[in-house]
Amino acid sequence: MLRQGYASTTVDQICEESGLTKGAFFHHYTSKEELTRAAVAAWGEFGTSHYAEAWMGGETDPLAQLHRMLEIMMSFTERPDDPCTCMVGMMSQELAQTHPVLREACDRELEIWTANVARLLAEAKRIHPVAKPFEPEQVAWFLNSLWQGSMLVGKVHRSPALIRDNLRLARGFIDSLFATTPIPVPPSKSNTS
Repeated sequence: MLRQGYASTTVDQICEESGLTKGAFFHHYTSKEELTRAAVAAWGEFGTSHYAEAWMGGETDPLAQLHRMLEIMMSFTERPDDPCTCMVGMMSQELAQTHPVLREACDRELEIWTANVARLLAEAKRIHPVAKPFEPEQVAWFLNSLWQGSMLVGKVHRSPALIRDNLRLARGFIDSLFATTPIPVPPSKSNTS
């Protein structure tokens, strides 16, 4: 589904790629929709595990944590054989109007991402003087939309660099909300080799 979308993926293809019989598939899932709901939840957990380094750094300046999150997002665009795509974003676009259960599953994952970013923005707002008033949740939804939209446009335009450029602009936007400069983020382990 990540490769070709929901509608173009058949249960037969899923069984063939996973090495399952159709009977085994239907033993675990009642439908392709149920499998997709599980895949969206698994993708959300997978993504959250990647962001955990930035989101859970309780001792770190929250602005530095946001910068680290953006670096992690940029790293997703640097895999040459793997386009930067999101199962939640893809399924949201394809199915939100036609599959209410899957729309709710995607919405739940988008809300988790947004809540974590809003929390960091609120924490930053508590400890840093703001340059202009803002609502953390509203900015977090804007950043989520920028991220999802950038992946879509980057995929169509075949330009991971476009996604990275947008994320750099997002970093500048976040910084412009505050009157102070965040603590620099140390290079990640993956970037130091």
